[in-house]
Amino acid sequence: MARYNTKPILSNHSSTNLSMAAETNENHLLIIEDDQGRKEFSLEHPVYSIGRDRECNIRLMSQFVSRRHATLVRLPRDHNSHSYYYRIVDGDAKGKPSSNGLMINGRKIPAHDLRNEDEIVFGPQVRAIYYLLRNTQRLGQTDSSEYDITLINPGMAEDLEDVEE
Repeated sequence: MARYNTKPILSNHSSTNLSMAAETNENHLLIIEDDQGRKEFSLEHPVYSIGRDRECNIRLMSQFVSRRHATLVRLPRDHNSHSYYYRIVDGDAKGKPSSNGLMINGRKIPAHDLRNEDEIVFGPQVRAIYYLLRNTQRLGQTDSSEYDITLINPGMAEDLEDVEE
C-alpha cells in the first residue's frame, strides 16, 4: 500500500488562507480635524486629493490650507501584493507643492510612507491622524457575542407592564 505525504500541501494551503484573511481585514483610516470639527475617512481608493478646493476627495476647511495641499497614493507592499500602504506627498498630483508644506510627526518633509498613528499637520488647527487597523481574526470565525443584539419595540414594554399587574 502506497503512502502519500500531504503535509507540505496542507501547510502551504493554510498559510495562504491566513495571508488572504489578513489582507481582507486591513483598514486604512484618516481622521481629520479642521475648522469644522472632526471627520473620518475610510481609505479604499488608489489616489486621494486633499485640500481646500471643492473638487478634492478629502476637503479641509481652513484658510491656511492650500487648494490642493497634498496627495495620498496607495502602493503595494513588497512582500504581499494584496496588502498595501499609503504615501502622502506634499502638493497636487502634478507635482505643484503646497504653500505651507506638510509636518509629519513634527518634521517638515515633502513625502512620507504612512504608518499607524502618524500625525500630519496641514496648517494651524488642521491636522490628521492615520490609522492602519488590522483584524487578525481569521475569516469564517466570529465571536458570537458580536451579534448578540436584543431589539425591543417600545410598544412591547407597555404590554409587559400590563402582564405584571
